[in-house]
Amino acid sequence: MAAVNTFRVSLVTPERAIYEGDARFLVLPAHDGELGVLRDRAPLLVALGAGTLRIEETGAERRYFLTGGFAQMVDNRLTVLAEHAEPTEEIDVAAARAELEEARAMPSEDPRDPRAGERRQEAIACAEARLKAAGHSGS
Repeated sequence: MAAVNTFRVSLVTPERAIYEGDARFLVLPAHDGELGVLRDRAPLLVALGAGTLRIEETGAERRYFLTGGFAQMVDNRLTVLAEHAEPTEEIDVAAARAELEEARAMPSEDPRDPRAGERRQEAIACAEARLKAAGHSGS
């Protein structure tokens, strides 16, 4: 049974359920910035961006790196449907740095792709967010 000041959280990706538990406080990486959630929050539907999902349980904190998807809060139940999610402690920092270098090497202009510059910036932002979630800088 959930504690009085908590709400239920489910984190799911297309591959599997990642987390199910009770949270006292949670921070979502919304598409336009971080969003904090507490018990008895008004209903919510938000698009997710790339960043760290922080779940504060009673006496513990869990962190996951997320990319894309949606989150919905209804009746003290938050469902997070992410395109990708991984515990921050499982991030391969060397692979994340390589991902950032690949993103930086992407062309910013391509006559066949009018969104090349936008795609490059999104890839860089995602790679930097992944490194930040792992506790490393993108420099």
